[in-house]
Amino acid sequence: MSQQVRVIKKYPNRRLYDTQTSSYITLLDVKQLVLGHEDFHVVDAKTGEDLTRGVLLQIILEEEAGAVPMFSSDMLSQIIRFYGHAMQGMMGNYLEKNLEAFNEITQKIQDQSKSLYGEPAKSNAELWTQFMNFQTPAIQGAMSAYMEQSKNMFLQMQEQLQASTRNMFSGFPFPGFPGAPVPGAAPGQPAEPAATTAPPKPEPGKK
Repeated sequence: MSQQVRVIKKYPNRRLYDTQTSSYITLLDVKQLVLGHEDFHVVDAKTGEDLTRGVLLQIILEEEAGAVPMFSSDMLSQIIRFYGHAMQGMMGNYLEKNLEAFNEITQKIQDQSKSLYGEPAKSNAELWTQFMNFQTPAIQGAMSAYMEQSKNMFLQMQEQLQASTRNMFSGFPFPGFPGAPVPGAAPGQPAEPAATTAPPKPEPGKK
C-alpha cells in the first residue's frame, strides 16, 4: 500500500497546520520535509486550492536572502525573460532534466564517500570537506559533458520542430511561406512563374 500524501493546510493568518501530526508547523518544518523527501501538499484551508508551489518558492526566497545565494542576478534575469516566451514550457522541462542529472551525479559521489568514510553525518567534517573539494573538478567535468550533450540535443529538437512546422503548413496557400503552392501549379507541385519577357518584335518590313 502506497504511503498517503501528507496534507498541510494554510490558513488566512498564514499559519500552516500539519494534518498528520495535528499541530501547527513553520516554514522551516516544511523545508525539513523537503530535505527528508517527504511527499506532501499544501492546500488552502478554506478553498482547498493547491498552494505547494507558492510555499516552496517562499522557502527558496528565504534561502536566496541568506549569505550564500544559489542564483545570480543574471541567471534570474534570463529565467524571467522566458515567461510568456514560446519556449517557456520547454525551458521548464530542460531545467528539470538538468537538475535530475546533477542529482544523479552527486548521489554517486555520496555513495563513493560512504565507502571511504561511512555515513556523512557520522564522518569527520574536515575529511568530508576535503573529499568534496577533491571531487569538485570531477563533478564540473561530468556536468560540462552533460550540458554540451544536452545543448546539442536541444538544437536538434529545435531544428526538427522547424522542419515539422514547414511540413505542416506547406499545403496552406500562405503567400511567401516556404513550400507554399503557387497559383496555377499542378496539385502537389509548385507552378513555374509566368514568363515576364516580352514577345520578340517583328523584323522591319515584315508584318
